[in-house]
Formats: sequence, structure tokens, C-alpha cells
Amino acid sequence: MIMKKFFNLKPQYLSILGAIMFIGCQNDDADLMEASFSKNPYVFNDTFVGMNGDEFILFYGGSNFESFSVDNTQGYNSNASIRIDVPNANNPNGNYAGAIFRAMGSGRNLTGFTALTFWVKASQGTTVGEFGFGEDFIENKYITSIQNVNIGTNWTKIIIPIPDPSKLTNERGLFRYAAGTQATNGLGYTLWIDEIKFENLGTIAHPQAMIENGNNVTRSLFAGVTSQVGGIQTTFNMPNGANLAVVASPNYFNFVSSNPAVATVNSNGLITAQSQGQAIISATFNGVAVPGSVTVNCTGTFLHAPTPTRPANKVISIFSDAYNNVPVNYYNGYWQPWQTTVSNDFVVNNDNILNYEIFNFVGIEFSSPTVNATGMTHFHADFFIPGPIAPGRQLRIIVVDFGADGAFGGGDDTRHSTTFMAPTLVSQNWISIDIPFAAMPNLASRSNLAQIIFEGGDGSVLYVDNIYFYNNN
Repeated sequence: MIMKKFFNLKPQYLSILGAIMFIGCQNDDADLMEASFSKNPYVFNDTFVGMNGDEFILFYGGSNFESFSVDNTQGYNSNASIRIDVPNANNPNGNYAGAIFRAMGSGRNLTGFTALTFWVKASQGTTVGEFGFGEDFIENKYITSIQNVNIGTNWTKIIIPIPDPSKLTNERGLFRYAAGTQATNGLGYTLWIDEIKFENLGTIAHPQAMIENGNNVTRSLFAGVTSQVGGIQTTFNMPNGANLAVVASPNYFNFVSSNPAVATVNSNGLITAQSQGQAIISATFNGVAVPGSVTVNCTGTFLHAPTPTRPANKVISIFSDAYNNVPVNYYNGYWQPWQTTVSNDFVVNNDNILNYEIFNFVGIEFSSPTVNATGMTHFHADFFIPGPIAPGRQLRIIVVDFGADGAFGGGDDTRHSTTFMAPTLVSQNWISIDIPFAAMPNLASRSNLAQIIFEGGDGSVLYVDNIYFYNNN
């Protein structure tokens, strides 16, 4: 992947100086205007069109600011185009090129168009991570993209269908791109882009969509817990006869709950459990019901773990809302090949809970840096098993120290495993476990603690909260 979740990145601005005098100074034609929002289809046509300002280019975090320019020597059937110089992977000023073009001020009325189109070529054959529109760094409501786009050295027309044009009455996010060097072994290259515009094509057909990858899934939630509808897919039949997968925002769908008293769902597909009972979340796309659903079984009010009361100066916290946590690499390493455990963490009334589902074992790592717990006397964690306790069910807690070299597998790693069974393990109530380091003889040192592992699950569910080391003196 080129980057994480573009819409969470803060925008950074590039001022287009007076040397590029053509930007933002061309008015929309009268026949393309209406009293509210412009219907001008053009974004770039040898010059930027109707962008209403100078700071309409906003870069993604980590993107190379120097990658963008306008090339006045070549274009598609013209002498001008956007030039993107994708940097080498080791460029200290940013190892990829990514930005959005945002209309400053009012947006565009795109309800009369069916696609964003543009022409593109590259200095060598490559694969571009994403092209799209709908991202404005404000609401990011209708982000739409195609991914892993193959680009050659000749001009090629790219077509990105608009999933539902009726939604885009005032769209400011007119173009987005993200290009790295994954397909070029870390070596930079150049892209040229021209004639970016919205079109009304009659050759895009058979839109298909689904939620939850077309499956009917079930989720058990406590009242107040939220869960996102996932597995959203849209596909369009293109003019060349091929089907094109389009990554579309959930806001293009209309979601509905069969029982809002039990669970509601907003326009972004975020489900909120309300009270005990069952509700089915379904969706339509362009007015047509789509495959897939979420059955919500709300089990009622969530029982919170006991609030920690130990002084913060005597605690090293790995996961707790009561303390400041140390840096953690991950709370689920998804260690292969044997792990089945998946994370579906949730928040109830600002209380963060680790939720391990299909639990057999899971690893938490905090090795950057490791933790010096020589001043601590105990390990603590709170566990909740919502399902029944099977006969012989065990819960093993393994604390791992990476040794003096502070690295995994350096030859000096040590660990200790402590096993718990019934009657310590109970269902439907929090289990507070405290283990003295004095009871961990196999842990040769605790000056470079780096991992905590939970084992012994039977494919059921395990909630965890308040994981920390503390000094009991």
C-alpha cells in the first residue's frame, strides 16, 4: 500500500506562485453555470479550470512536495499537461507523490455526469496506486477511487465511474492521486496527466454493489458500541466490455435498520447498538437492494472492567484508559501460520476494549523501545469471557523479555507462562488477574520486556482491558 487511510491525513498546502499565472484565473462559461454551483466539467485542460484560488493543491502527509509541476512542452494533443515526478523510495523529502485538487470556495454540481476521465502516460510502464475524486480533506464524504492502475508510455484514457451522480450536488474534491515505486523497485518515474474532466458517458453499464462482500453476517454488540458496515464493493461494466472495481464511499449507499430501537445506522454505514434485541442492517445502491446484511444482536448494557486505582507513578501501562500507555507496536500481531484470532476492538462510553474473536492465541508487542520493568513487582490484566466456559478451558499468560540485546531471537530471550482455569475463569464477569514477577522463575530478566501473549482460546471471544505492570510496594 502506498499509505494508510488517505482521509485521515492532514492536508498540507502548496502555494502556486505568480509564475504560474494561469491557475485559478479562468472563469466558467456562462452556459456551464447555474445560480448555485458550477456544472463546469473541466478540472484541467492545458490549464486549471475554475479552481477559484491559488491553494487548491493539497498534499498527503509524507508526499513529496516537489513532485508536482505543469509541463508546457507536452500534453495530449496539446503542449501542456500536469507532470508528476514520482520520487525514489529513498528520497528524504517524501517517498511517493500524492495530492488532491480541491475547488476553493463552492464546489461543482456533478449530477449530470457519469464519470471522471483523463489522459495519462508514464516515462516507463508502471502501476499507480490510486486515482480518483471526492476527497476534500473536510468531510471526505464521497471518496471514489480505482486502484493499481496500469500505465504505459503512450497516452491512455482513464475512466472512473461516478457511483451515484445524484449525490454530488456540491463536490469540492475534484481529483486525487497517489503514486509510489512499488512496481519499479523503488526507482522514480514521471507521469503526465491531461484533460481531467467529468463526462456523461452512455457506455458505462450494469452497476453492481454489495455490502459485507455479499454475505449475511452476525455481530453481537453491547448497547453504545459502534460497528462499521464493511465489505463494500461496486463494479461497473466499462466501454471496453471489462468489469471495473471501484472503491466507493459508504455514503453512496442508503442504509436502513429493521429495528432502530435496537440498532441504528448512519449514512456512512456506522452501526450503533441501542438496546437489547435484534436488528438487521441492509442497504440499497442507486435505489436497488444489494446483497449482504448485518444482523445485530444487542446483548444489553456493557459491564465495564474495574477502574484501576493504583498511582500512575507506580504503573507501566500497556493498554488502559486510566493511564498513559507506553508505545506499542501492535495489540494483535496476526502471527502465522497457526493464529486464528482476529481483532474487533470497540469503545463503550470512551472506554476502549480489546476484543479478540476466534481466539486461540494472540501476541502484543511493545519492543520499540522495550520496557524496563525492574522497578515493578506484578503484572495485571482484566479479562471478560462473554460465552460459556468449556470444560478444561485454559488461559495462559506469557510474559517475554528480549534480553540484553533488546531484539527478538537474539539468543537471550526468556519467557514465563502462567496458566489459569476454572474456578478462576468465569463467564459473563470480569476476571482480574495479578501475577507477581517473583512467581515467574523462567523470566531471567525484566529489563527488556517486549511481548505479552495470551493463549488457550477455543475459538470463542475474549475481551481484555487494563494491561499493565505495577509496583505493589
